[in-house]
Amino acid sequence: MFKTAAKWIALALLTVLVIGGGLAAHEWYAKKPLFFRVFVDREMVKMAFDSPETLTSLGFLESLGVKGHNARLDDDSPAKADEMLERVSDIRATIMEYDDASLNESDRLSKEIALYLLDFAEESKPYRYHNYPVNQLFGIQNGYPSFMEAQHQVQSVEDAENYLARLNAVALKFEQNLEGIKLRTDRGIIPPRFVIERVLTEMNDFVATPAQDNILYTSLQTKLDETAEVTAQQRTELLAEAERRIRDSVYPAYQMLIDYFAGLRDVAGDDDGFWHLPQGEEAYALALKLFTTTDYSADQIHQLGLQEVARIQAEILEILTTQGYQTDAGFTPAIEALAADPRFYYEDNDAGRAEILKDYQAILDEIAAGLDDAFNIRPQAGMEVVRIPEFKEKTAPGAYYQQPAIDGSRPGRFFANLYDIKATPSYSMRTLAYHEGIPGHHFQIALGMEQEGLPFFRRMSPFTAYVEGWALYSEQLAWELGFQDNPFDNVGRLQAELFRAVRLVVDTGIHHQRWTRQEAIDYMRANTGMALSDVTAEIERYIVMPGQATAYKVGMMKILELRSKAQQQLGEQFDLRDFHDVVLQNGAVPLSILERLVDDYIEQKQAS
Repeated sequence: MFKTAAKWIALALLTVLVIGGGLAAHEWYAKKPLFFRVFVDREMVKMAFDSPETLTSLGFLESLGVKGHNARLDDDSPAKADEMLERVSDIRATIMEYDDASLNESDRLSKEIALYLLDFAEESKPYRYHNYPVNQLFGIQNGYPSFMEAQHQVQSVEDAENYLARLNAVALKFEQNLEGIKLRTDRGIIPPRFVIERVLTEMNDFVATPAQDNILYTSLQTKLDETAEVTAQQRTELLAEAERRIRDSVYPAYQMLIDYFAGLRDVAGDDDGFWHLPQGEEAYALALKLFTTTDYSADQIHQLGLQEVARIQAEILEILTTQGYQTDAGFTPAIEALAADPRFYYEDNDAGRAEILKDYQAILDEIAAGLDDAFNIRPQAGMEVVRIPEFKEKTAPGAYYQQPAIDGSRPGRFFANLYDIKATPSYSMRTLAYHEGIPGHHFQIALGMEQEGLPFFRRMSPFTAYVEGWALYSEQLAWELGFQDNPFDNVGRLQAELFRAVRLVVDTGIHHQRWTRQEAIDYMRANTGMALSDVTAEIERYIVMPGQATAYKVGMMKILELRSKAQQQLGEQFDLRDFHDVVLQNGAVPLSILERLVDDYIEQKQAS
């Protein structure tokens, strides 16, 4: 399905560009095309074609022999960002010209979702610089090599030459990012000192690595080894050129950022929350609105978190008591005793880490074979478990999911962090696999991409409360379906939910209640029992991504609330598979819209 859809998209676009006449040309060039879906799809395609990195990630042009974009990187200049903001305003104005009465039901929903996104973009304009483009989690300094390693495919000499071109292009990309960072500095938007120290350590380690040991070199080397289209002589020449460009182009680009951040460290402070920035309180309130798709205040979210922490901890203690653990002294000693039990850990070596990856895959294969009673539809894209690249795993989260390529050339990937073996107790693995893989992110994201009846933007909508809420809901769903019948696996599930409840407390604590980084670390460590390395990475993530961590629990609770509502009102008519169809087949949506969709489903079911 992916390959067919991708070829249709590419061929349709190329046809429009080549023919240059008739209806096709009108629909491409008209300010307001005749059909609403044509307009929103056209704008998405235009944005994709304006982003070489997006085109590489989607991977749909390569099957047609179109590869020129793979030699370029995105334009990250502030001027380009200004241009994009103007385009957002123009798109919104055109969308408003489509009268609801002329649209079918699906297009009306698409219009509503598009306006939700565009209105938020307009509301966010005054706070466009309230972020840290270079940080320890997702900055350009680690995003660039990760992109080259994971996304840039090399199956020919041309592909390798495009890879080399991107090694040269990084200098301009870093200059553009630095221009934006300087604009933020002028506005008083400076990362906390610890963030600067983290990225300086990361970048200094990166440039201190011999070129032949750098991931940019070793990744190309591996890709060349895996293709028969490149001769031994060509391979030698290409790798020699890669070494030269890493040394002469890539490392100087990194050094430019190192020099700037070394100076910025001297003026940075130790206040970690957004509250310390100019208009920081307003920016944080907007971040909460973006990530939760609600109007919950920081105080509401904080109190909700405290209540959920108390409830979940009580459930965990009850299970541990039945399993013979001493719980009289309270939650922290009991959970620390569980965490210290050596029977739950793998060997701290390469063999142990390989076994973890193997067991993750077995967990996913098992649940994939047992979901017929819960799902009518499943994604066609496959998925695999891989390790987070070692060069960045020290500061990376415990796991993350990467969507499949739209043409089917790359499966969905569950990236597992194996840096600290103590952060992967066996009783937590099922829950993490269900969240990142099946039926969590992989089901929701891959299925969304495969819904050919939806506009492109709805197949990839960035509503975090929905996306992460579904993944957290999937953890509980797997337990309800019997895949965590071991009491310790259930403790792992509850610990994961507790983790998300704690996030409500610490995110709002840092950015609204003015907690320090250490206060947040202490609270999370005391109330989750997680490894200190994981806690530290998580808290530092919340500091550079305000509000995002609150989306998980808010989204999960809304999905559970809507399921309970449907069960109560439909009684014997309720079918879990149908409910999941409603949630998944419309793509990611704001929680308010999801509630209306479920209400419509209930009403239609009752009338049938």
